[in-house]
Amino acid sequence: MKRFSSMLIRRRVAALFIIAATCLAMLGLRLGYLQIAQADYLASLALDQRLRPVPLLAERGTIYDRNGNVLAASMSFEAVYAVPVEVKDPEETARQLAPLLGLDEAWLVDRLSRRQAVVWLKLRLTPAEANEVRRLNLPGIGVQERPLRYYPNGELAASVLGFAGIDNQGLEGLERFYDRYLKGHNGMIVQERDAAGRRIPGGIERRIEPTHGFDLVLTIDKVIQYIAERELERGVLEADADWGVFVGVNPKTGEILAMANYPTFDPNDYASYPPHLWRNNAVVGYYEPGSTFKMVTAAAALESGIARLDDVFVDPVTLNIAGGRVSCWRPGGHGRQTFVEALENSCNPVFAILADKMGGAEFHKFVKAFGFGTQLGIDFPGEEDGYVPPPNARPLRWANVGFGQGIGTTALQMVMAASAIANGGELMRPYLVKEVRSPSGEVIERRTPQVLGRPISPQTAAEMRASLRSVVENGSGRQADIPGYRVAGKTGTAQIAGPNGYLTGPKSNMAAFLAFAPADDPVFAGIVMLYKVGREPSYGGIWAAPVFGRIAEEVLEYLGVVREQPQPESAGDGLVRVPNVINLERRDAEEILMVHGLRVETEGTEGYVLDQTPPSGARVKPGTRVVLTLYETHTHRGEEVEVPDLRGRSIRDAATLLAQRGLLIEIEGTGYAVSQQPPAGAVAREGDTVRVRFAPPQQ
Repeated sequence: MKRFSSMLIRRRVAALFIIAATCLAMLGLRLGYLQIAQADYLASLALDQRLRPVPLLAERGTIYDRNGNVLAASMSFEAVYAVPVEVKDPEETARQLAPLLGLDEAWLVDRLSRRQAVVWLKLRLTPAEANEVRRLNLPGIGVQERPLRYYPNGELAASVLGFAGIDNQGLEGLERFYDRYLKGHNGMIVQERDAAGRRIPGGIERRIEPTHGFDLVLTIDKVIQYIAERELERGVLEADADWGVFVGVNPKTGEILAMANYPTFDPNDYASYPPHLWRNNAVVGYYEPGSTFKMVTAAAALESGIARLDDVFVDPVTLNIAGGRVSCWRPGGHGRQTFVEALENSCNPVFAILADKMGGAEFHKFVKAFGFGTQLGIDFPGEEDGYVPPPNARPLRWANVGFGQGIGTTALQMVMAASAIANGGELMRPYLVKEVRSPSGEVIERRTPQVLGRPISPQTAAEMRASLRSVVENGSGRQADIPGYRVAGKTGTAQIAGPNGYLTGPKSNMAAFLAFAPADDPVFAGIVMLYKVGREPSYGGIWAAPVFGRIAEEVLEYLGVVREQPQPESAGDGLVRVPNVINLERRDAEEILMVHGLRVETEGTEGYVLDQTPPSGARVKPGTRVVLTLYETHTHRGEEVEVPDLRGRSIRDAATLLAQRGLLIEIEGTGYAVSQQPPAGAVAREGDTVRVRFAPPQQ
């Protein structure tokens, strides 16, 4: 029995030994595997746990105008960041930082408790704030230089440039479209720290330098952009419009020289503005163009051969066509008129007839050839296609398209169509960036003019240029005419479509003017759009045309275009050429006619000239009576108010102050207010107009 018990014990001991030996062997093998086979991998894991990376943001590339002026740049500011895993007490850390940085304590606690490698607490520290954060030496809190986007010209070209976010990413405009070029590649600083987050003396420290982004050289000219924005702002305020757009291009190349929106925003502080002000309405929205589209209809009619310049039309006043009615805007119509006179008079029935004669399929071909209903390929995010009816749409629909209703176009599409007429018939691709350059100045990409198609022949383009010149010289574009520069263009007053049909009453029209100059050899084309005009009459020839005239005159002088010298009137017959005074105010029209030795008779008492007899260009005897038909403005006259003192105020401030009291503004000059009529303290009624003269500040 003892022998059996002894053998059992020996077997158990042997079993335990074998088990222990097996476990030790397995542990040895596992230890060898970890220390030999997995040594490098585990060492890298340990190193990763000890290394704390802090990103070094790359500087975004600089954006220049075509002449090398900086429009957007990156500047270095000191910023405070946190590594949340290293922050020992988020509540106490937030308590100390909140009053120093001017931040909400609860917001800081939330940021310091996040599961992120690095969080930024405040950008653009003052030197005093940065020094104080360093002095506190809080665990997990650091200060580092960080590049941030800076727009040195403030609001200038804001809707084109867009803006970049705090993480160096492009969010709107060209900053977004060219983000892959501009943003560069971030670097980092890596330091070795212990489990408590303390820097290990003599530990690994690496700095991976960022690669800075490429630069952009735009087609935009800073001077032209400034002129456009200044005059567009003035035009919107004078017309009491909701907003306005201007696009100016080189018609021969497609280069965008200026693209302005008003109201606008400051990209340095974009978050303080409502997002709808970030929108570039020249590219991302489409609208019914109204009578400016008659430029396209006329060109298509001439090119297709269904009309000639000397064709005569009889205005039916109200045209019954394809089961619908098209009425002339002028009571009583325009009677007999040539093709060119119909363009001058902007006669809707004539252009409905032309569209109907072409037919939907033929007219659709020309409309598409001019670039409507498709993206033109501009280098800008969110370009709209617009809307073009299908070729088999009802004839009434195409008749309406003939005078600019039932079709959706962008401001960009309209100005490029006008450019095709201006340059001899070529539709150019519009573009905003000329070159992409490396930080060292090497040109990486260069864009050149690109022809998208030829919608009309050079002969048709030449006929259209002469006809559109006549619109300005003898028709509704009178207020855009510039002595010595021969502007050619087309006015437009478009009804605004709403969810239940066209809007009626105040703020229901868009005033527009589409033009180029000089007419014989155009170097500048542009469109002015004023949306929801609040002044009556809300015609494009009254409100949009003078905006283009003021812009174009300065731009042509800036571009070095030589003015033509006026040709003297032929003497011998003793006759006087009747000047064009359509769309001028009564007193201005009377003054011009009297200077030419003519007498004036008006139908109506006040307002703007709708028509004149004899027409402009007629040669008559001195002293001949010219009858002016006036559109009388009916302005609501409300309660009596005191006229404020506007001296020293900017155009915007003066307009805002008057609007707060229900008064309208008439602007003379630019700069700051130097005089006004009625004077400050005078009593006026709501709806009255205050004429304010502005001048640049004295040096």
